[in-house]
Amino acid sequence: MSDGSVWRNRSFVAFLAGQFATNAGDSLYTVALLWLTLQLTGSSAVVGAVNAILLLPWLLQALAGPFVDRLSLRPLLVGSQLTQGAVVLALPLAYATGRLTVGVILGVATTLMVASLVMAPMESALLPRIVADSQLSRANSALATVTLGLDMVFDAVGGAFIAVFGATTLFLVDAGTFALAAVLFATVTVAPLPEEADEDDTADADTPRLREYLADLRVGVDTLRGTAFVELTALTAFANFTTGVTLAILPAFGASLDGAILLGVPLDGAVIYGAMLGALGIGRLVGSVLGPRFETAPYGRFSIAGNAVSGVAWLASVLAPGPALTVGLFGLAWVPVGISGVLSSTLRQQLFPTEVLGRVSAVKGTASGATLPLGSLVGGVVGTLLGIEVTLALAALGFGLAAPYLAVRKPLRGLPSVSEAEPADFGL
Repeated sequence: MSDGSVWRNRSFVAFLAGQFATNAGDSLYTVALLWLTLQLTGSSAVVGAVNAILLLPWLLQALAGPFVDRLSLRPLLVGSQLTQGAVVLALPLAYATGRLTVGVILGVATTLMVASLVMAPMESALLPRIVADSQLSRANSALATVTLGLDMVFDAVGGAFIAVFGATTLFLVDAGTFALAAVLFATVTVAPLPEEADEDDTADADTPRLREYLADLRVGVDTLRGTAFVELTALTAFANFTTGVTLAILPAFGASLDGAILLGVPLDGAVIYGAMLGALGIGRLVGSVLGPRFETAPYGRFSIAGNAVSGVAWLASVLAPGPALTVGLFGLAWVPVGISGVLSSTLRQQLFPTEVLGRVSAVKGTASGATLPLGSLVGGVVGTLLGIEVTLALAALGFGLAAPYLAVRKPLRGLPSVSEAEPADFGL
């Protein structure tokens, strides 16, 4: 690894481009799959169930963490892309043969979920092995730009594409994005961990794999126990629950605004749905680009202000009188989320040993993200009972309530900036 510009690192550039392609693919099939489910069933509860399956990697990624730390990463990257590219082709085939059912959609969603399971812990564990420590913040910002930002622009593109060509046609394009990602990931060179040789020499061949696997998971749990990351992760879990609620009802929210007028032109519900998801992504994109600029800001105080802005903007978007203002305010709500994502990734990579990053990231990601699929299941049902707009307004509390909690918790309120953070500041 070189200490020069991160853009001169060929492996990082290839990994970044591959992440852009695969996340674009994820965005396209998510938009198409959920819209197709709503059209096929007319039920937000079923949409919530499908979305919950797609979000299960957030719950199950801890199971993938030990594999990420022990297995060769490049074959995992390439294999997951090839699998997803092949599976999405099943939907246009089923449609063409008249066999497209909810069961087929659930089967495809489940397979896509399993194939993408390793991606979240792998990203965090791989980055320190292809870029220098001094470049981690900029690399995280660039990576967040494509994983949390630019790929979501494809949500808006996907919504417009569906309105013109239909959801099933979109899956043909989607397969190409995964093929491209597989080619790019195949060119990434990953440096081996220094500990790997010693572990291979001293490992007890008679140790049961399950026991070894559970021991790996305990490493991640024990490393986090008693640190400030426990409370921060709990707050993220609550925010993710309400995010899951939102993702489940956004298709119906878009459909409810079908025919809304913008500049004298009536809008298709699929376009509005895609625009809302695109606004979410663009907001996080702006935040991820701005992230490094906030490295010197006190982390605790920024978290208070950021969550307050997100909650207020989100609620205002639901109450806004027109589609343009609704989409704009919803996007604004996600800017602080993008900034926080870059800062928290850099903190994690600076404060935890590289050899346990996969396990720590997987356990932390599971603890905070497990509520996403749960929220999606609940959101579909609650949206049916209380109404889509009321449910979306309640979801704003996920971020809004975090601000006062952080403000009254002195240890969290006083957390230092990323640039000055030491392990002891977070209880490590």
